[in-house]
Amino acid sequence: MKRNIFLSFKYKLNALLVVFAFFMLNGCSNSFLEVPPQGQTPATQFWVNGDDATKAVNAMYANLHSWYNIAFAPIAVESMGSDDAEKGSNATDATYMNNFDNFSASSNEGQLSDFWSGQYQSINFCNQVLDNVPNISMDETLKTRYLAEAKFVRAYCYFRLVRAFGDVPLRLKVPAGSAEYNIPRTPKAEVWAAIETDLSDAANVLPQTYGAADIGRATKGAALALHAKVAMYQKKWADVLTYTNQVMTMGYELFPNYEQLFRVANENCQESVFELQCALIPGNTGASNSQYSQVQGVRASTGGGWGFNIPTASLAAAYETGDPRRDATIIFRGETTPEGDAIPAEGDNMMYNQKSYVPFSLYVNGYYEGCQQNVRVIRYAEVLLMNAEAAIETGNAPQALASLELVRARARGGNTTILPEVTTTDPVALRTAIYNERHVELAMEFDRYFDVIRQGRGTEVFGPKGWTANKNEIWPVPQSEIDLSAGLLTQNPGY
Repeated sequence: MKRNIFLSFKYKLNALLVVFAFFMLNGCSNSFLEVPPQGQTPATQFWVNGDDATKAVNAMYANLHSWYNIAFAPIAVESMGSDDAEKGSNATDATYMNNFDNFSASSNEGQLSDFWSGQYQSINFCNQVLDNVPNISMDETLKTRYLAEAKFVRAYCYFRLVRAFGDVPLRLKVPAGSAEYNIPRTPKAEVWAAIETDLSDAANVLPQTYGAADIGRATKGAALALHAKVAMYQKKWADVLTYTNQVMTMGYELFPNYEQLFRVANENCQESVFELQCALIPGNTGASNSQYSQVQGVRASTGGGWGFNIPTASLAAAYETGDPRRDATIIFRGETTPEGDAIPAEGDNMMYNQKSYVPFSLYVNGYYEGCQQNVRVIRYAEVLLMNAEAAIETGNAPQALASLELVRARARGGNTTILPEVTTTDPVALRTAIYNERHVELAMEFDRYFDVIRQGRGTEVFGPKGWTANKNEIWPVPQSEIDLSAGLLTQNPGY
C-alpha cells in the first residue's frame, strides 16, 4: 500500500527543495502536469521566473491525486458513513474502516489524520503559490490566472475540511515563522466566507475553456459550480440559483451514455466541470501514482483491485425499475461488464463500484491498476440538480422540474417506459423527488453522506447504522493534531 508520508503542515512545513523534488518526480498527470524528473532545487533559487511558477502550480494540482486525497482517507471520511457504501474487501482487511460505517470512529483513527493532512498539504501548495508568484516577473495574464487557480484549489480543500470537521484552522498564507505554525480552529462561518471569497476571485479571472495542453485546469465554470455547492451547504438558495444559472449558459452538456461517461476514453468530456487529472505515464511509474481505481477495483485473482468502498444492497434497491444507472453504477459479481470483463461469480464481495472501474485490458504491468482513471469532482448533472433544488427552495417549481427532467431524460435514453417525467408541483413531493434523483445520479461519488446531513435527514437515514444527532454531523478532530497543538485545538462535541 503506497503511503506518501509528510509531517503535519501546520507545525513542520516541508522545505521547498523537498516538496517540489518529490512532486516533480511523483505527482504528474496529463500534459500540463507532466514535469520531467530533475534534481532538487534549493528554496533560495526557486520563485525566480515564470517556469518556477508553472512548476509550483503543477505540483499543486498533482498533490490532489495523492494517496491522502483520493484513497483510504477520503473513502473513510466522505463515503463510509453513507447508506450507499460499506468497507468491502476481505472481512479481516482494514477493519478500522468499519468504525466509520457504524459511527464508532474515535479521534485516534488514522484515516482522520490522513484526510486532515492531505487537505492541508494541498492548502500549503496553494499558499506557496499565492505568497510567492505575485513577486515573480512573468507574463501578467498567466500570473493572474495561476493565482486564480490556486484560490480555486484552496477553496476546494477547505470545502472538504469544513464539511467534514466544522471549525478548522484557516491559514491563508505560509507561516512567516515558528510562532505562526500553531493556530486555533476558526469558526466555520468564517471558513465558509473565506471559501466564497476565493471562489468569487477565481471566477472573475479563470477562462471558460483551455487549449488541449491545459485541459483539466480549473475553469470559470468550475469556480461557479463549486461556489454553488458551497452556497447549497449554507442554504443560500438564491446564490445557488444564480451560480448554477450562469454555469448552465456556458456550453456544458450531459454526456449521452451514462455508463460510458465514467470510462477513461471519455474523461474531460462535455459534462465535466472539474476532474482530478490522473494518468499512466509510460516510463514514469512514480508520476502514475493514483490509486483511486485500484483501491475500489474488483477484488479477484484475475486482477482488478482491492475491493474497498463497495455499494450496498440499500443502494441497489434505491433505483426505479429499469433505471440503467443501477447497472452503470454497480458491478455485480458474476456479470460481464459492457467492456467485456467477466467478473468472477465467487468472491469476497457481491458488488463493486463501477464508476471507478477501469477495463482490465488497460492495466499495464508495473503500474497501479487503473491509475489513468480521473476522479470526477463536479459534473454538469450535479449543476442541474443543484439548480433544481435551489429552484424548489425559492418557490420556482417550473424551473425545478425543467432541470430535474434534463437529468432523468438522459438516464432513460429515449425509453419512455422507464423513469416517467416528474410532474408534481407540490413543494414537499418535488423536494423528495430531487433528493432521490441526486441520490441515484451521484451514487458512489462521495457526496451522499454529507447530502443527507445537510438535508436534515441524518437520524432518518443513518440512525439504524448508529448515527447520533448533535454529534455525527461532523467527524472528530484528529487527536494527533490536538496533541501537536499542545491543546490549542479543541475537540468536537461528543468525541
